[in-house]
Amino acid sequence: MALSKLSFAALMLPLLGAVEASPTARSITHSTLVTREDLLPEYDYVIVGGGTSGLTVADRLTENGKHTVLVLERGLLQNSSSVTTVAGGISAFLDPTLLFNFTSAPQQGLNNRSIAVINGRLLGGSSGVNGMQVLRGQREDYDRWGSYFGKNSEWSWDGLLPYFRKAWHFHPPTPELVRQFGIKYDPGYWGSTSNVHASFPTFSWPALKLEMAAFGDIPGVKYPSDSGAGETGAYWHPSSVDPATVLRSFARPGHWDGIGAARPNYHTLTGQRVLKVAFHGKRATGVVFVPFDATDQSQARTVKAKKEIIMAAGTHHTPQILQASGVGPKKLLAEAGVPLVVDLPGVGSNFQDQPFNIVPQFNYSSFPFHPDSSDLYTNQTFIAEAAAQFAANRTGPLSIASGNCASWLPLQVIAPQAWKDIAARYEAQDPAAYLPSGSDKAVVAGYRAQQKALARSMRSKDSATYNLHLGGGYSNGAAVYLHPVSRGTVHIDRADPFFSPPEVDYRALSNPTDVEVLLEFTPFTRRYFTETRLKSLNPVELTGPGANATRDQVEAWLRGVLIPSSFHPVGTAAMMPRQLGGVVDEKLLVYGVKGLSVVDASVMPDLPGSYTQQTVYAVAEKAADLIKARA
Repeated sequence: MALSKLSFAALMLPLLGAVEASPTARSITHSTLVTREDLLPEYDYVIVGGGTSGLTVADRLTENGKHTVLVLERGLLQNSSSVTTVAGGISAFLDPTLLFNFTSAPQQGLNNRSIAVINGRLLGGSSGVNGMQVLRGQREDYDRWGSYFGKNSEWSWDGLLPYFRKAWHFHPPTPELVRQFGIKYDPGYWGSTSNVHASFPTFSWPALKLEMAAFGDIPGVKYPSDSGAGETGAYWHPSSVDPATVLRSFARPGHWDGIGAARPNYHTLTGQRVLKVAFHGKRATGVVFVPFDATDQSQARTVKAKKEIIMAAGTHHTPQILQASGVGPKKLLAEAGVPLVVDLPGVGSNFQDQPFNIVPQFNYSSFPFHPDSSDLYTNQTFIAEAAAQFAANRTGPLSIASGNCASWLPLQVIAPQAWKDIAARYEAQDPAAYLPSGSDKAVVAGYRAQQKALARSMRSKDSATYNLHLGGGYSNGAAVYLHPVSRGTVHIDRADPFFSPPEVDYRALSNPTDVEVLLEFTPFTRRYFTETRLKSLNPVELTGPGANATRDQVEAWLRGVLIPSSFHPVGTAAMMPRQLGGVVDEKLLVYGVKGLSVVDASVMPDLPGSYTQQTVYAVAEKAADLIKARA
């Protein structure tokens, strides 16, 4: 049975907050919206997707006024309080008008459950519906990406840090919160010029001070100088919130609002479904699209691109469009009746996301901290007070999105007795053994390279595997598995390549190493709650397999409850050498064709040890410079 949006909301309820007290929508003074009739016959650049990466790149390419750019977006301009509300962090996620929501293939490893595949469908993309958590991976994550190309790659921590700085305008926490909670931050890891804002709420839940301190009772856990330092440990982090308005800060207000009147070279057309990229030989020349509600190609039209077509449709839809265009695995395209332009077997392979709902839940039976996050949905007096405070000066509990502190811990901290053996067994696997049957030899070679690199990460104290996000209430927050080694696929529907959703298969827990790692998460989480200073709160294990469960029973429980997606999908158009199953090179150009690039999360060869929002912005900023350099 698919996980519905309401099921997800129930899991995240302590973070939801009083969304009924949400602020009014922000007005937009300018836009670049055009109609189908207004389109030029040709633009220098056509960008497929007006989401996080697409709007970032479009903004940068139009700054100097020299190039014409068209953004084609399937969603619409949405500016309701569902989008802008900060409190709780997930009001946008509950609005079906803002989302793609279709169903995955049944997951054999999850008792044949199907899973809701969800991402943003609006101008601004998933940055307009996410939980607003601004998190950066570890240094080793970005160095690992470059390692697939060799020692001198510009894809590295040092190569991306300037783009992390460029992507965000950092606002430090208030001195009062710093004193009260010991929040550490270093502005040197951040910038101050972007229109995308990273800020802290003006209030935090008192219990978080003790919960954060409890991580220090565990050997090997550090407290980095800043959430953006690229280190493992426990730390406070900002949210994507504009502190001037206390509204969501995302790609549309950051890279689109208010610039249309000054940039006649920048057009945006919303409500369009892109069917395919048109080619002349191996040269990408245009984009074929229809209105989003079309059911056939009778209304199809083509807009041409003089310099480049830029794919920014996201990890699920970028491979679908590439495959429907004839760029992808030869056998798949033949089965779908799509004429082949280039055999590129990595398109739609290497699919990854971060599982959650993977550890027992604990409540505290002795809880002296008040208020706590549960008061925002159980205590009517507190709800009214919080709403009044927010209405008066935009401060207080309703300035909290989905939380601002968490731990990001290496495998050797999580599994001090088992980590060496887990890494050794994983590294010794036949790389083809747990990939989809019939995987191309290049895809297998690419996974072999990842296998070696991820085994090194498993052995490193500087690479995170486990994330526990804290909610500040009498029950604990959500845990996320950061580096699953199972690999899934995203393929076009062979019977209907253009109008049906892509076929998404997470292949969750298909690699037994994921089970081995996750079996360590339960005892570690129990250790955190019952063997640190948190034991003074008398924690009670409410959900899960039970303290006396065998490993087989824990595994059975996991297969019944695990959700394979934290809505952080990557990898389906991987930036790796072509002989390793790569789809784009280091310049983000698609192999085997000309005039076609990819700039979204699908290019990430593997997951960062964090959530993906901040990294998507950095990749897009770097992509814009790469594109301008070859203009």
